[in-house]
Amino acid sequence: MIESHMGYLVALLLAVLLMLGISWWVARRTSTGEDFLLAGRKLSTPLVMGSTLATLVGTGSSLGAVGFAYQNGWAGALYGIGGALGIFLLLWLFSDVRKHGFMTFAEEMSYYYGASRAVKGVVAVLLFLASVGWLGAHIMGGAMYLSFLTGMDENLAKVVIAVGFGLYTVVGGYLAVVITDVIQGTILFLGFTVLAVLSLVTVGGFDGLSEGVSDEAASMLGVQALGPLPAVSLALVIAVGVLATPSYRQRIYSAANVRTVRRSFLLAGVLFAAFSLLPAVAGMSASGLAPGLENPDMAFPYLATTLFPLWIGAFLLVAGLSATMSSGDSDAIVGVTILMRDVSQVVTGKLPKAENLVRASRWSLVAVLGLALGFALLATTIIEYITLMISTVLTGLLVASLLGKFWPRATWQGGIAAMLGGSAAALVVNNVESFGAFWGNAVIPSLTVALVAGVVVSLVTPRTTVTGEEALRRLAEERTELEVGTRIRGAEPEGQPKS
Repeated sequence: MIESHMGYLVALLLAVLLMLGISWWVARRTSTGEDFLLAGRKLSTPLVMGSTLATLVGTGSSLGAVGFAYQNGWAGALYGIGGALGIFLLLWLFSDVRKHGFMTFAEEMSYYYGASRAVKGVVAVLLFLASVGWLGAHIMGGAMYLSFLTGMDENLAKVVIAVGFGLYTVVGGYLAVVITDVIQGTILFLGFTVLAVLSLVTVGGFDGLSEGVSDEAASMLGVQALGPLPAVSLALVIAVGVLATPSYRQRIYSAANVRTVRRSFLLAGVLFAAFSLLPAVAGMSASGLAPGLENPDMAFPYLATTLFPLWIGAFLLVAGLSATMSSGDSDAIVGVTILMRDVSQVVTGKLPKAENLVRASRWSLVAVLGLALGFALLATTIIEYITLMISTVLTGLLVASLLGKFWPRATWQGGIAAMLGGSAAALVVNNVESFGAFWGNAVIPSLTVALVAGVVVSLVTPRTTVTGEEALRRLAEERTELEVGTRIRGAEPEGQPKS
């Protein structure tokens, strides 16, 4: 057992050293804040697609989905289906915002509402907390996995995971995140393919797979196990997470142009939809081979350590931790970008000086990682943690972004009402047991209340008088202090002003 533990730790150390070496190479080419936070706004299709896919195949859709499938069978595929739907909708609805040169989602939201400082401030705080929350989920998932494999104390494992991807993120910035994500995403796809195929063979093929779970769990997408409405809610809440999570917006802002965004998201969505079945197969196999696991999130590490020899288990260790690291590093850098661009302005009334931006960003990364360690203690399962956070924080934000972009009558007061209404509805549903049992999670009532609140408040408040062109000009003037976003490489002409 000690030999196995050492083998897993050596595999993890080698993976981190590889990522750190890449980050050091990237850091030598990083000279400005734009380079550090947005990779110079010139990412190509392979980098945007690969890093987007690696973030999609994160802690929830890999480790969490395996655990969910362990309990609910083919319903484990709903996570991947919802994620693919979300990235396709993001492509369709928001890929064109690249041409405006935004730096953060809060800045984009501010534009929709006439460069409103109030909207930018509220969104900045919400998204900073959401980014730290996502990061906490990834740390929690990776730590549970590492602790199971090596016998390491779980709190120590959280520190190891946070330091692991924190090192190369702090050194290399966003370009290092993107390049390492592509590598980790490749490892992750190979690892999960190996895991699903070998698990399926071990359990006795699809016949053995069905015997190990209940008839309800073996139904189409596990709908009979969850119920139709909770199944739809699960897929929908994941789609909302993709549409409103700032790390995906960061891919849009850092791509070379709109065409690159669209190609990249289309390819990532297709590949992720195909991936969605792999965690379900692995989780159902684990259910047949080891019924009665105390924590279903341990289904993945159980398979890695029990079924396979050390060298395969070590490869799967790196694959599983790649899921947490490739998503965690993205949320860490996004959280710092929001902190530098938006939160600092809300709190201090000014932005960091351009010459200090890289150094300040690195120190802020350290602080954000430390804060996320606290968030990692909030839930017992990864899926519970993620769905709770999305429905509480992100549903109202998504509705506000849709109203602001596509409805000229939307006002900044209506946008804030949508965000507050969505969060309030989610809190009610999440704290009333009968509501939670009926809906599955709070995403549908949260979206509904957010939409009603946004429309009603917009109709009873004055129209926005600031045009789209004027809003863009004001936001660009703010960015000049950071020297970020004022020079857009490969950008198309700006769109029509909002009336």
